[in-house]
Amino acid sequence: MKQAAITGIRQATLVDRPDPTPQGDWVVVKVHSAPMCTEYKRFLSGEPTDSLGHEAAGEVVAVAQPGRLKVGDRVVAMPLYGCGCCNLCVSGDYIHCQDVLQGNAFAPGGPGHATYAQYIVKPDWLLPRIPDAVSYDRASLACCGLGASFGAMQLMNVGAFTTILITGAGPVGLGAVVNARFRGATAIVVESAPYRADLARQMGATVLDPTDPDTPARIRDLTGGLGVDCAIDCSGTVQAQRLCVDATRRKGTVAFVGECSDPVALTISPDMIRKGLTLVGSWHYNLADFAKLMQVIERSPLLDLLVTHRFAMSDIQAAFDCSVSRQSGKIILNPWA
Repeated sequence: MKQAAITGIRQATLVDRPDPTPQGDWVVVKVHSAPMCTEYKRFLSGEPTDSLGHEAAGEVVAVAQPGRLKVGDRVVAMPLYGCGCCNLCVSGDYIHCQDVLQGNAFAPGGPGHATYAQYIVKPDWLLPRIPDAVSYDRASLACCGLGASFGAMQLMNVGAFTTILITGAGPVGLGAVVNARFRGATAIVVESAPYRADLARQMGATVLDPTDPDTPARIRDLTGGLGVDCAIDCSGTVQAQRLCVDATRRKGTVAFVGECSDPVALTISPDMIRKGLTLVGSWHYNLADFAKLMQVIERSPLLDLLVTHRFAMSDIQAAFDCSVSRQSGKIILNPWA
């Protein structure tokens, strides 16, 4: 099969790898849609790898034994590989599993677990079925495109009476706007890239510039001086995370979705005890909510704005160049073109 690989700084190509095979309850999925996500960071660093991609939608093409899926089923491939046995996995919060399996457990040498590829192998319980009316491209957004912010909004009970701050309008942040607008919430977005700021405006958000020193005051003005009800950081930057804490009203909630390893300055008493803030981390969503997220995917007209580019995987170099340009929303690869 063909699989994408990074070979150097800003260099990507396709390589040939063995097709994976099914074993036990692990089935083989032919990937039809593979969204791009944080892999651009490795493209920029030039770290050689062919382990790219963690979200996909496709068709079951091989099974080893009778199980919950059969050949021909259309499925979404959830990211990562939970053990399937612990309390977190059984309760649907598998993404936080402490005993994560290696994706190449049944594919020695590595092929089978990266989604920038023509085939992947996955445990059948991590492959929820796609409704008949939903395309592969749209279904693939049930992972990072919409999933991370959906899980955060479930935790924060975002609804029609909520004003939410979204920092960062990259693909995940734009997905957060889609989720917020579907719930009837008022969205305030902070984004500096003009292309993405314009997309957020088209989705119905009020957009502010993070480089403008008046942005915190404008957020207060937009919320009657109180601050937003909740905030979600999708940028993964310290400055944005700090803005979320500062801009959220007393007894509000802040969710962190964007990955960041740098320390954020928090003072427990004034930031949390005196304000009564709740801070949560959100990586994904509970699998029991998959059907609810599918309603967003089926019914929201904003998905046509969220997905801005589609590339044949044979054009992986151009796809990565687009991804790092900040001139895109969500990008989807077709491994068979």
